[in-house]
Amino acid sequence: MGRQLDEQIRARYPVGRRLRVLDVGPGQGTQALRLARAGHEVTGLESDPVMLGVLREALAAEPEGIRERVRLIEGDGRETGVHFTPGSFDIVLCHGVLMYVPEPDPMLAGLARVLAPGGLLSLLVRNADALAIRPGLAGDWDTALAAFDSPAYTNRIGLEVRADRLETLTGTLAGIGAPLQGWYGVRVFTDLADGRPVPAGAELERLLLAEERAGRTDPYRAVAALLHLCGVRG
Repeated sequence: MGRQLDEQIRARYPVGRRLRVLDVGPGQGTQALRLARAGHEVTGLESDPVMLGVLREALAAEPEGIRERVRLIEGDGRETGVHFTPGSFDIVLCHGVLMYVPEPDPMLAGLARVLAPGGLLSLLVRNADALAIRPGLAGDWDTALAAFDSPAYTNRIGLEVRADRLETLTGTLAGIGAPLQGWYGVRVFTDLADGRPVPAGAELERLLLAEERAGRTDPYRAVAALLHLCGVRG
């Protein structure tokens, strides 16, 4: 995921340019802190006070120069207009959030509005066209069959959520003025790896290379557990 995002950033901005980044739903701050370490100005908008506390603790452990580049706000991603003016950011991240939003189109329109012209909108969503794969491989046939007919599913922490289709989001991004410029699959081979030890060293690098290659190659990327979509504000 990080490599894919870096590829999109390099394609649009000069090396060394300090970018204004909004991370909607940053969670534990994996991408927010990584981009701050790279020199960018990052704003995290998080609605969950518990996760916001986790992120604040993680930020407190960073050097002062990185802490100064990160601003954290408690707020809902559906209300970006309350917190930010149009064109405030060069990059907007919305990773692992849309599955919790019953009607995502208004939220996506709001995210596009706070992007500067030419700005990058990065979305990470559950792939509705691959919902049947995980339960099918696990032998859960009832869940697999239900996944063919509905984007609704129960996630790993027991919450009822929803997935998105590439075709639908492509149309939405075009409609909000941030048409799709590229997309990737995420977790093609490792979606069923929960609980397994994370490999190290050369084995981990091979795993990452395989995932990266699959995530940009048809037909593998189309059946990934997650989709990473990148739109650009016109």
